[in-house]
Amino acid sequence: METQPSILVVDDEPDNFDVIETLLDGENYQLHYAPSGQQAIARLNSFQPDVILLDVMMPNLDGIEVCRRIKANPQWQAVPIIMVTALTAKEDLARCIAAGADDFISKPVNSVELRARVHSMLRIKQQYDNLQALLKLQEDMVNMIVHDLRNPLASIVLSTEILKFPHLQPNQQQQKIEQIAIATQQLQTLIDSLLIMAKLESGKMVLNHTEVDLCAICVSALVDIEEIAAQRNLTLISELPEPGGMVKLDAAIFRRVLDNLLSNAIKFSSANAKVILKAEYLETGVKVQVIDSGMGIAQELKQSIFEKYEVGNIISEVSQLGLGLAFCKMAIEAHNGTITVEDNHPKGSIFTVSIA
Repeated sequence: METQPSILVVDDEPDNFDVIETLLDGENYQLHYAPSGQQAIARLNSFQPDVILLDVMMPNLDGIEVCRRIKANPQWQAVPIIMVTALTAKEDLARCIAAGADDFISKPVNSVELRARVHSMLRIKQQYDNLQALLKLQEDMVNMIVHDLRNPLASIVLSTEILKFPHLQPNQQQQKIEQIAIATQQLQTLIDSLLIMAKLESGKMVLNHTEVDLCAICVSALVDIEEIAAQRNLTLISELPEPGGMVKLDAAIFRRVLDNLLSNAIKFSSANAKVILKAEYLETGVKVQVIDSGMGIAQELKQSIFEKYEVGNIISEVSQLGLGLAFCKMAIEAHNGTITVEDNHPKGSIFTVSIA
């Protein structure tokens, strides 16, 4: 449920607050009252309104000085201020704007004008809030992506240093080489997914549909994750159609979808569990399922996990960027297909991709 916009009315005359309340009746705003500039500033320390209606002519601390002090504080300066004034001289209005006021309305206040100006300031405030949320999200995502890039890089650097040891046994050398290969694959997958997602979002990705052997592409995806699954003692099970059957897909993008779904299944499965990849031809297309026996996904998250930067259940020490499933959704929808998730009983999840 959306929260009600809040408006702080600052006026030394309580009757004027009653007038504002009457004029805004039915607008579903939360109205708050401060009888002086000092009290208004004090209230901002504990609550931040969406708009301030500020009377100019007040004793002790007038509205222009209150506006100046509010706009001087970085915490409050984004709150739109509408000056309510009986002053009409252009010099007085210029002083209000110079103090940082965003708009003004003349007394006696007209209901239509008041509603229109409040609507306008609330729209501007909402746009500002949305922009700040987006900037914060981008900052968080950059930090998480950098973190995800650093992990495989650190593994590569460490393994490379160990390979320099003069008396390293052949089996140890092979182990470090395999770790480098896995880390490199993780880097490649993340970078490729980010680039393809950006193209899909911009509408500049042109799918390269070719005849693809469904069995072969699934086997290829399983082979590439065998080592990662083995490190966690997971068993990979395939239930695939006979080789030779063809379906029209963008092989590279569909393969990336398989990589993401299988990687997630491995990431969220406990040791000694099974991960199953099923595929079958339908009368008008194909269906592919990735089945795990992990902790599953809460009902209320089954739609949102396919949105960009959304994650399911938070698990410590497991990287969760919220990009993999968003990429899968965009990629499959670009193929005019669907991707869904349902519960796997007794526990776990079943991700189903259908392409007509």
